[in-house]
Amino acid sequence: MKNTPIIPTGHKFSLSKSITQLGLVLLLFLPVQACNASVFDDILDYFRPLWTTNEVAVVEQIDVSPTLAFKLIDINGNIHTQKDSNGKYLIINFWATWCTPCLKEIPDFVEFYANNSDSVEILGLNYEPVNIEAINAFSERFNIDYPIILYGGGNEAEYAKFGNLVGMPTTLIYSPDGELLHTFIGEIGIKELAKFIPTDV
Repeated sequence: MKNTPIIPTGHKFSLSKSITQLGLVLLLFLPVQACNASVFDDILDYFRPLWTTNEVAVVEQIDVSPTLAFKLIDINGNIHTQKDSNGKYLIINFWATWCTPCLKEIPDFVEFYANNSDSVEILGLNYEPVNIEAINAFSERFNIDYPIILYGGGNEAEYAKFGNLVGMPTTLIYSPDGELLHTFIGEIGIKELAKFIPTDV
């Protein structure tokens, strides 16, 4: 059984625009209940032009970038951009050393990358204030052979380009054309990856 994702402390949740609008409508509607029907009709007639225009409502896609664009520096000083994964599937995995589900899925990422590195690129985005020495020791322990990125050294703004993190581990899968295919929140394995990425074995 997969572990549930760990929600980072200090995460802020905000009310959506539609919820706010509903609240305003209710505030207007409740006092009107005490009025007679004719007054209520007059109020509706006054506001009707606001919602009967021919304009198409624009629905904002929160935290979704129209194009994949990033520049990340790994623990070895190598620079990784979206161009490096052109023609390959890209897996972005947010993880931390204190996150138990993260640690459980890493061996599957290592195996998947070893068998499919010709068609798949994996970037492990570590999300914690950890020094390079500790991460190097951790990488050796788990035999991680794909690039590891630290949250620091100019990477902070680049992390934000993948959207707000609401739980760890979080894994994003992009097509060879840079299209976001799926976002997993929680522990996953080879079976879940293979649903979106054709495997070589």
